[in-house]
Amino acid sequence: MAREKIGIALSGGVDSTVSAALLKQAGYEVHGFFMRLPLAGWQDHVERVQSVARRLEIPLTIVDIRQQFDDTVIEYFVSTYLRGLTPNPCVICNRRIKFGHLLHEMRDRGMEKMATGHYARIIRTESGTPLVRKGRDSTKDQSYFLCRLGREQLERILLPLGGKTKKDVYSLAREMGLDTVHGPESQDICFLAGDTVADFFRDRGMDAHPGDIVATSGERLGTHQGIWRYTIGQRRGLNLPDATPWYVRELDGKLNRVIVCKREELITTEMVVHDVLWAGACPSLPWQGRVQIRGRQTPSPARVDRDGPTNWLVRFEREQRAVTPGQFAVFYEDDIVRGSGVVAGPGPSGSPREGDAG
Repeated sequence: MAREKIGIALSGGVDSTVSAALLKQAGYEVHGFFMRLPLAGWQDHVERVQSVARRLEIPLTIVDIRQQFDDTVIEYFVSTYLRGLTPNPCVICNRRIKFGHLLHEMRDRGMEKMATGHYARIIRTESGTPLVRKGRDSTKDQSYFLCRLGREQLERILLPLGGKTKKDVYSLAREMGLDTVHGPESQDICFLAGDTVADFFRDRGMDAHPGDIVATSGERLGTHQGIWRYTIGQRRGLNLPDATPWYVRELDGKLNRVIVCKREELITTEMVVHDVLWAGACPSLPWQGRVQIRGRQTPSPARVDRDGPTNWLVRFEREQRAVTPGQFAVFYEDDIVRGSGVVAGPGPSGSPREGDAG
């Protein structure tokens, strides 16, 4: 009987290396796939992945996705910042590149399913709908970054590390003799390679684009050198002396302004989101669960309901600080991803409603 063919996205790191080894142990026919992206030092990276593939005794295919990555992830990253929003390129990359282009490449080469080293799990409802569930290791959980994957993608994905902790993975690497084979940990935003966003824009010929720093009242307080240098809630680097600190409240891409406020104006219990995708059918509304508004944050109890034909209103039980337009809001039922949307900004109140904070 032919063994099921599994394509593993190999990065050369411990997670994908151990994932591939576990799949081999389970009896799958494992093929490694490495994405060549427009990153510095790619030749060293390829050599490291080739070394891993030789050690695991699996074939390796290098897939050149530089153009697709530029056209999709880099273009999204740059255009989102220029519009005064804060992008999350990992979410877009997972949906359109890793579990998009790479998955298609694997299918074209005869792979039946795709595996990665993500710390998340895939479960099925009683009706058979696949859903993303948080990984066992809460400190490494990556379910947030898989929030926009569709059913067809989830049907073809294996996540061998979902039920393991990072400590488990390091122990397995030692037991398997792989602790000296894999390379360093990957970074959240791989194409920054340790640089700041300002460095990235400068390297693309956009060193400065001066504009006004203004208070919410409209009063001009100073000058900035590019809205991409700032994030919502930022305090440092504004150079605006006052009795109490100023914080970035909004980035106005149309007028090229950084709008600042005092700390209390960053607090809200309401948030508007759009482009909502539910996992399966839309639930009964209002939906009650927990909502996570950035990559490294604990989800907070909230209620989600429609707010017009395209927008949705999220009402939190507790105060939220620095709601950031452009980021993704992920809706959890216990530890299961039930939906997600793109953050538009604070809700109509713009501040805590009486009795809601706590």
